[in-house]
Amino acid sequence: MKNVLCFFLLLLYSLSGFAQQMTPYGQSDPKAKALLDALSKRYQSYHSIKAIFKLQVFTPDGKLADQKTGQAILQGNAYRIDIGGQELISDGKTTWNYSKETNEVQINNYSPDNNMISPTRLFTHFYDQDFLYRLMPDTRKNGRVYQHIEMTPFDKSKSYFRIDLTIDKAKQQIIQALIYDKSGVHYVYSIQQFIPNVKIPAQMFTFNAKAHPGVNVVDLRT
Repeated sequence: MKNVLCFFLLLLYSLSGFAQQMTPYGQSDPKAKALLDALSKRYQSYHSIKAIFKLQVFTPDGKLADQKTGQAILQGNAYRIDIGGQELISDGKTTWNYSKETNEVQINNYSPDNNMISPTRLFTHFYDQDFLYRLMPDTRKNGRVYQHIEMTPFDKSKSYFRIDLTIDKAKQQIIQALIYDKSGVHYVYSIQQFIPNVKIPAQMFTFNAKAHPGVNVVDLRT
């Protein structure tokens, strides 16, 4: 769940790497590319983003199994994601993964090459290398128009086989991602509040051990 969570949240920060259309797996929809390019230009104009989101997990038979609200704050390679008693934090050099349940924090070196939470890892030619995408028909609800992009991964060994993005056409913002897991479980990430260009104190992107008395520190840095 952690990887698909971070995948969705970081869509809000930077959409880059849509330079190609033809891949060894086929050609992505040029209309979808045009929409993603427009989103990319918009999101990359922000120096920081704060997003309040909701995660819903549905069982294969469509029943709501879990629901949580979280917050993501993103600036450059730095981020802070809080959801369900878990804190995922990075200042661009070090990462902290804190679990409230175990009162344990794991510390790692920041690595844009293999850290699935890294904006650099996810948004440097990420989609053209890993996905085919196509534009689906618009829908309308409560007087608003929504655009939809279907994304399928090239790598069939991934735990999910499809991701559907929903974009508010007037706002030019991604408002929802529906992730289809091979187990039949569906993950729905919905943006409740989106605030660009927020002022963020530097200490937001480091782990504060004093705020977690008795925390067990596991330093995995080498």
